Amino acid sequence: MTFERQRARLAGVVAIPVTPFDDRDKVDASAYGRLVRRLVDAGVEVITPNGNTGEFYALDGPESRLCLETTVAAAGTGASVLAGVGHDISTAIRAARHAAATGADMIMIHQPVHPYVAADGWVDYHRAIADAVPELGVVLYLRNPAIGGEQLAQLGEDCPNVIGIKYAVPNVVRFASVARDAGLTRFVWIAGLAELSAPGYFAVGATGFTSGLVNVDPRTSLEMFDALAKGDFATAMTGWERIRQFEEMRAADNNANNVSVVKEALAHLGLCSATVRPPSKALTSAERAHLHALLAEWDLPRVQGVQGIEPQGDQVRQAVFGENQV
Repeated sequence: MTFERQRARLAGVVAIPVTPFDDRDKVDASAYGRLVRRLVDAGVEVITPNGNTGEFYALDGPESRLCLETTVAAAGTGASVLAGVGHDISTAIRAARHAAATGADMIMIHQPVHPYVAADGWVDYHRAIADAVPELGVVLYLRNPAIGGEQLAQLGEDCPNVIGIKYAVPNVVRFASVARDAGLTRFVWIAGLAELSAPGYFAVGATGFTSGLVNVDPRTSLEMFDALAKGDFATAMTGWERIRQFEEMRAADNNANNVSVVKEALAHLGLCSATVRPPSKALTSAERAHLHALLAEWDLPRVQGVQGIEPQGDQVRQAVFGENQV
């Protein structure tokens, strides 16, 4: 796939799937594959295994590779796979090369977690990883407000395969300035703080947004994107109001339950287990009751079965494709 085709797909809804675990706390590859197919069949064109909603930092190396391989197999040709990589440079390069060998189209480089980050060192880190896989499109995950347009422009000049920026600094004015200083048309600018922030970022230059909510309600995320792409902010805000309380539950207490809310919603729909790994935690009974009440208003199809236990066969197809909904 050409970089131009990848850029076109990044200007859309970039889904970050959860990583389902089974009752032995192992990655449930079967459930994972079905969740990916559900997204692709709904019309999502970019899937990001090993993102933060996928509990990237709670997975070991073999588990991360399994998530990527499962995503590539399940997505087929229906969507581009944007593989999350990170940690130290050598680990990130190994993961990037594995992504290339597995058939991923692009990599997303997670924000460096080192406590000491120099602007020039940030450039060196990303350049080393991008140079190791020149055949893959590269998306930078930017959460550091100290990194500006100068650093991004330098990477864009040095590395032609750096094609997108997932911008997750919660400051729309800063975003507008950085995007223009770096090159508004040089990169695809992806609003990295999901649906609640997307309208503001689209107003000043973003053309795509990342989403964890899309795991639960693909239609609302895709309809919101369609409205934003057309400049129809009134319609987009209708979807915004629909999902506002759900996203506020995820964002509360410094995003403590960001993943837990999504997984509990999927478990309530019968699509995978609600299990999360530390440092995340399961929702309280009160939080679960509130979430379930929100989901009841959305009227999404559910798979019959025991909550939190992986459903099987025809039940999954009913929930994914709407056949004989139960």
